Amino acid sequence: MNSESQIIRTEYSELMKKSYIDYAMSVIIARALPDVRDGLKPVQRRTLYDMYELGIRYDRPYRKCARIVGDTMGKYHPHGDSSIYEALVVMAQEFKKGQILVDGHGNFGSIEGDGAAAMRYTEARLTKFTQEVCLGDLDKDVVDFGPNFDETEKEPLVLPVRVPNILINGAEGIAVGMATSIPTHNLGEVIDAVKAYIKNDAVTTRQLMKYIKGPDFPTGGIIVNKDDLVNIYETGQGKIKIRGKVETEELKGGKKQLVISEIPYPMIGTGISKFLNDVANLVETKKTTDIVDISNQSSKEGIRIVLELKRGADAENLKNMLYKKTRLEDTFGVNMLAVADGRPETLGLKQIIEHHVDFQFELATRKYTTLLKKEQEKREVQEGLIKACDVIDLIIEILRGSKSVKDARACLVNGVTDNITFKSKISRKMASMLRFTERQATAILEMRLYRLIGLEVEALRAEHEQTLKNIARYEDILNHYDSMAGVIIEELDSYKKEYGRKRRTVVENAEEAVFEEKKIEEQEVVFLMDRFGYARTVDLSVYERNKEAADSENKYVVPCLNTGRLCIFTDTGRMHQVRVLDLPYGKFRDKGTPVDNVSNYSSSEEQIVMVCDSEQMRFARLLFATAQGMVKKVEGSEFQVSKRTVAAAKLQEGDRLICVQVITDSLNVVLQTKNGYFLRFPAAEVPVKKKAAVGVRGIRLQKKDELEQVWLFEEGTEAKAVFGGREVSLNRLKLARRDGTGIKSR
Repeated sequence: MNSESQIIRTEYSELMKKSYIDYAMSVIIARALPDVRDGLKPVQRRTLYDMYELGIRYDRPYRKCARIVGDTMGKYHPHGDSSIYEALVVMAQEFKKGQILVDGHGNFGSIEGDGAAAMRYTEARLTKFTQEVCLGDLDKDVVDFGPNFDETEKEPLVLPVRVPNILINGAEGIAVGMATSIPTHNLGEVIDAVKAYIKNDAVTTRQLMKYIKGPDFPTGGIIVNKDDLVNIYETGQGKIKIRGKVETEELKGGKKQLVISEIPYPMIGTGISKFLNDVANLVETKKTTDIVDISNQSSKEGIRIVLELKRGADAENLKNMLYKKTRLEDTFGVNMLAVADGRPETLGLKQIIEHHVDFQFELATRKYTTLLKKEQEKREVQEGLIKACDVIDLIIEILRGSKSVKDARACLVNGVTDNITFKSKISRKMASMLRFTERQATAILEMRLYRLIGLEVEALRAEHEQTLKNIARYEDILNHYDSMAGVIIEELDSYKKEYGRKRRTVVENAEEAVFEEKKIEEQEVVFLMDRFGYARTVDLSVYERNKEAADSENKYVVPCLNTGRLCIFTDTGRMHQVRVLDLPYGKFRDKGTPVDNVSNYSSSEEQIVMVCDSEQMRFARLLFATAQGMVKKVEGSEFQVSKRTVAAAKLQEGDRLICVQVITDSLNVVLQTKNGYFLRFPAAEVPVKKKAAVGVRGIRLQKKDELEQVWLFEEGTEAKAVFGGREVSLNRLKLARRDGTGIKSR
């Protein structure tokens, strides 16, 4: 058999399992999670390195983001331009990062959720922080490089970031089966903690927290569960409760206003508009009557949301209500998951700092090893030139007497004088004693004549002395822990001095927000719903003044209490409950809101059969009738449930509910079919069943006929109905028994 046509037999489930694990690990390591050493995901690392390669430095002009994205995608990150641009945008947003890594020029989105402009319009360049702290020393062989996706370029496997970027800028990412969520921290505090660990690696998490008070979000806010932070930092997991900053301002006339100047970090984006809607909803549902006006006065200077209060309002109680009922107090879930030593790991604060410090010592070792090697090479050349200056006449004689560079080099390195013409035997003897190294010989051959000037020779000797000092310093750094630690700490201090800023987020232990909810005054209202499904409530007196118009214009009119619930029965046999307070209350001519918006009712799938007041239904019995002629009575108390939606009737296949009415045993029931059959019988003949029961047959239907209408009337009273354009006297129909065929109308 040909080797190309061989069939490999394997267990399908094993193959799928292996393939999925390979895919999952690829997403985890190469896409979604940051590396604990530089705190960057691959897309961020590649974008920053590409900008560095393109020379888009902080002191040079901005370049189009489309150019950066295209170059990154073509060289290093073949995963689509949108993911690269989104990563670039986030690195430039001050409200998301503790220290921005990209200096954006143009519309890079806003804290209120506005998206960035298209990449063809925006421009960017590296920040000074990124260039110095994240990309410095790349030319000193401090990190390993690997091939890109098509092995045509080399890219750094990690960037030589000098501060714990994973803590300073945080990280968010969703992988396969795991996710990371690391809050931002204050650069100065993190540097102090790193210094403390370098000086004493036995330091505890609690001791590190003397320096790192807690997360420091770019949006500020107040962390209110300070005592929980120790456990969060030890385990790497937990929940941080954070509140917005609210201040009370006094206005003229004794009025006050609440001003929100800082928001919880999770509220960034659409959370602000959601908050404004929630506050408006509190006012509309009369949860509070203290707020007169809401305005969002936020600008480039910062957040400013103003709630104007009525005179005499309890500002403190209202503030607690906002914390309790809106996202002004929110939770930030911490899960400090990162790639450490090539695998995903949940890390505590001390572990992250430990990994960072190990990385810094590795960077410093590689950096000073490279610098030492260069200085040693420089020393070798300098010593050769100094020695050459001392015997410059002999060297000039060698060069003038040589027939080729090869002969001159052989003489300088090995003392070979065979092919060189000398003026004297002494010169030949002295030349044969020369033993310059290859590097020194090259430097001598390339030396320019001006280097023979006296001052230049002195400068060469001074430079040599400096080289010797550098070598001694580098050897000391490489051979002594304290010396290397001192250099790292000195660098950290310089970064703190230049880039440090004051803490924005306050960390404290605050009591849980408690507010006194004002009791809603109970009043009688009337529920109105038109044929288009728009519902509202009006005051009873308003209804009575407009009774005729209300009854004619609305499909359902139900008196109820504003504190109660309404039950909506639909043809699918379900009952949906609506809180009356959730419905808009106002003027008679107000449009209202679709009943779909305040309940689980779906107007596209269900038809409403009846709407009734839950409280009035408690002591009543309900008659249920279906299109296939099934009937039953159910106690109204069965529908006193807390669920918003319950099954009210069990239906047979292809059946639908057509009638739900309040019934008593003194009434007569008339069932009317689509083909005009009428059946009259006493209500007492309909048995009481549970809501989950199918019921019993009320009328025997002819082929292709179905129950269409149900009437109820008191015995001895006149009742009429219209069918086929003719009036039918229901009370004159022959009283029969349930489960009959009925009389056909003529």
